[in-house]
Amino acid sequence: MEKKLVGVIEKAGDGGYGIYALEDVIPVTGYGLTEEEAKKDFVEQIKEQADYYKEKKGIYPDWYEENQEVEYRYDMSAFFMSFPFINASELAKSLGINPSLMRKYKSGLAKASAKQKDLIQEKFNGLVERLELVKF
Repeated sequence: MEKKLVGVIEKAGDGGYGIYALEDVIPVTGYGLTEEEAKKDFVEQIKEQADYYKEKKGIYPDWYEENQEVEYRYDMSAFFMSFPFINASELAKSLGINPSLMRKYKSGLAKASAKQKDLIQEKFNGLVERLELVKF
């Protein structure tokens, strides 16, 4: 059974991207000036950490599988950094979220709770479904 490793993409302090493993037991982080560089570094770090573990313990860690699939998730600030053409206030209005609060999520001044993230994700999925129907 193949397990997905979840990597969370966030905005780094210097304007680049950082990625960390969602599960605390997985000691993997990646960094890059671009999202693609950070993803590449993250995948390389997965292999390096697993190889190091095997070197020390004789087996690969439980969380590791060869050619493991990574599911990426965004924190709000990284989402808006990766998609700068999306206006936080207008997106908030279309999702029924307070625009001021969404701007705080965008800037990193506030963090959405798990419940709020689920609500945003649900409404965002509905917006994506509508967008998929668009034809030009």
